[in-house]
Amino acid sequence: MKPLNPTPRILMGPGPSDAHPRVLKAMATPLIGHLDPEFVAIMDEVKSMVQETFITKNHLTFVVSAPGSAGMETCLVNLLEPGDECIICINGVFGGRMAEIADRCGATVHKVIAEWGTIIEPKQLKKALKKCPKPKLVALVHAETSTGVRQPLEEISDLVHNAGSLLMVDAVTSYCGVPLKVDEWNIDAIYTGTQKNLSAPPGMSPVSFSDAAVKVLENRKTKVQSWFLDLGLVKNYWAGAKRAYHHTAPVSSVFALREALAIVLEEGLENRWARHQRNHEYLKTQLEDLGFKFLVKKKYRLPNLNAVFLPKGVDEAKIRKQLLLDYNIEVGGGLGAFAGKIWRVGLMGESCTKNHVNILVGALKELL
Repeated sequence: MKPLNPTPRILMGPGPSDAHPRVLKAMATPLIGHLDPEFVAIMDEVKSMVQETFITKNHLTFVVSAPGSAGMETCLVNLLEPGDECIICINGVFGGRMAEIADRCGATVHKVIAEWGTIIEPKQLKKALKKCPKPKLVALVHAETSTGVRQPLEEISDLVHNAGSLLMVDAVTSYCGVPLKVDEWNIDAIYTGTQKNLSAPPGMSPVSFSDAAVKVLENRKTKVQSWFLDLGLVKNYWAGAKRAYHHTAPVSSVFALREALAIVLEEGLENRWARHQRNHEYLKTQLEDLGFKFLVKKKYRLPNLNAVFLPKGVDEAKIRKQLLLDYNIEVGGGLGAFAGKIWRVGLMGESCTKNHVNILVGALKELL
């Protein structure tokens, strides 16, 4: 077999993002056992840093040993039982995915649907709550990766809790890139990924559950349909020195995650949020000068995931392929209704620098 030698890329798509050299070095750290006392201490450090970056004191905060979609499934399969009612808000690919999982849990799913590229309006949720006044949970996406929409959460949260329901949030593309305040916004269940603004390798999913969500879990009448994702079992694996064996953790990925979290906290969350916004503004100016137009209204744009229409007459797939093959720059194409119509340009974590913007824009000027 040929040696493993993939072409180095400049990652400016919807994820993964470039990894810091410290993170890559951490992955090369010699393995130790996943129940080794030293690894147990590292897991405790990771849990503490995840709490700090989620801005939460939730005790049940840990990292699922699988990518963000498994974090999504962890929240839903643990909180929903057959016959439960829930409201799922859909304005892109990942709201639709939540609805599919909730349906597989045997729940009755009430959908709130908004046009792709727009937010879920509070009035839409109010209307849904009239038809389903006491759902067990309401779920929506904070940062919709398929469209670049950032969903306001505070008014939605008030509506959900006034109905006596749990609020579940997808934060895969917002975590460590834009303000996200789990306790202040009263989020009951949240999941994210490691490969976006955190700039760690893909394959793990930080999650956090409020006391109200834990109470729902403890009062289940049926077994969780997934053994691997059953919080009743896996939470004991993250329970400090007394942890019970559940599965073999991805040791090297945990090493990398610890280092990525340390880098975030060294920079400071507010500084990191400001860096993403600053470089987004620079990218916006440069792309608009080239004839690109943004899909999402300014008020609701994600700074770290920029959904843009290309200039008229440009073959998006051809130019995107040339960027990759001739310049080693990866940007993402559109999904669903926007396939072939937009690009999704990521400015995430280590890929969120002015230099990244200049490299992309310089290449586009030559190609266009």
